[in-house]
Amino acid sequence: MSQPSEQSSLATRFIRWLAGRVGPPGRPRSNGSARPAVAPYPTNRVRHSTDRGGGRMRLRGLMRKEFLQILRDPSSIAIALLLPVVLLLIFGYGVSLDAEHVPVALVVEQPNADTASFTACFQGSRYFAPVFLRDLREAEAALMARRVDAIVHLRSDFSRQLRQAGGAPVQIVVNGVDANTGRLIVGYIQGVWQTWLVQHARDRGAPLNAPLQVDQRIWFNSELRSRNFLVPGLIAIIMTLIGALLTALVMAREWERGTMEALLVTPVTMREVLFGKLVPYFVLGTGGMALSVAMGVWLFGVPLRGSLALLFVASSLFLLAALGMGLLISTATKNQFVAGQVAIITTFLPAFILSGFIFDIGSMPRVVQAITHVIAARYFVAILQTLFLAGNVWSVLVPNALALVLMAAFFLGMSRRKLRKRLE
Repeated sequence: MSQPSEQSSLATRFIRWLAGRVGPPGRPRSNGSARPAVAPYPTNRVRHSTDRGGGRMRLRGLMRKEFLQILRDPSSIAIALLLPVVLLLIFGYGVSLDAEHVPVALVVEQPNADTASFTACFQGSRYFAPVFLRDLREAEAALMARRVDAIVHLRSDFSRQLRQAGGAPVQIVVNGVDANTGRLIVGYIQGVWQTWLVQHARDRGAPLNAPLQVDQRIWFNSELRSRNFLVPGLIAIIMTLIGALLTALVMAREWERGTMEALLVTPVTMREVLFGKLVPYFVLGTGGMALSVAMGVWLFGVPLRGSLALLFVASSLFLLAALGMGLLISTATKNQFVAGQVAIITTFLPAFILSGFIFDIGSMPRVVQAITHVIAARYFVAILQTLFLAGNVWSVLVPNALALVLMAAFFLGMSRRKLRKRLE
């Protein structure tokens, strides 16, 4: 008879326990009806301690992860260290804006002492590789066949007209397919003609009756070597590739491999992620810059007349801007292939064409000149060419450095704003 009563008592105690008045069934009743208070968790003190030590630890871990990723990825090392060597060798030895050893056809209708002394100037010049032909028709055939690039024609009355008041005419025919080379050849031939006239007048003991006399002085690049102009600009192109292309693949690779989702559930902040991505590639880009400068100075003989410290500061500013562009592209695309294509189109090609590296900005249309102001490489090329060839010209260095500061702040700020700790 006591079993139903005991079951009823247990059921009543269970219901009262659910209401919070007594302990769970089967356990002794507590002294009070309320549950004992639990001491509050010291959240502020523990969180402060974790942020103080944990933030640095997380940042070190992120940077160590990126450095290990760089060491395990041969393409990153190749772009940062091998690509500068290849580009410098190609542009330093294979690309030249100078015209040397130009094949020129010399046509002399009536050889004599005057024509012999004049043609000897072509034979002793490193800019020409003269070829003597019998008549003008044969020379024109050689020009059409691209065996020669210019024709210098001396008529039969050259010596007689040379001693007259008007002087002797010299016919010059130049292949104008390449306009730049054609202008150089004409300038070189005119230089040979002026030099020979001065020497000819001196040999005769008579003054040269010229309407004016040009006393030219060439500053900053007295040898007129295009290599001194190309190599500093090429450093900007190389650092654009290292900074923008490599970092454009960083965040996209994280999204493709699924490691970004793992980072989002950790205590790491997006600021720490951004900083952890920047530092390793900044170090890598600085190494590529140092290698490029060393090759330019010691291998190609380009003078470095400016301060090495200023070169490092300017390179750091440009590298931060390039890294910011790459991170912004990578964060927006989230795909390595698309990020690489966008980086090449929006950073490398504008830097190659619109930075003043090869093509003069002043000769471009005004609309294109306005577009060049948003190209970071434009300012860096101006700084590099000034530091290498002219020295510490502050009127050039300071405005261009300030422009790089603004562009670096803009792109890094946009990257931070775009990079959020959430899944879309």
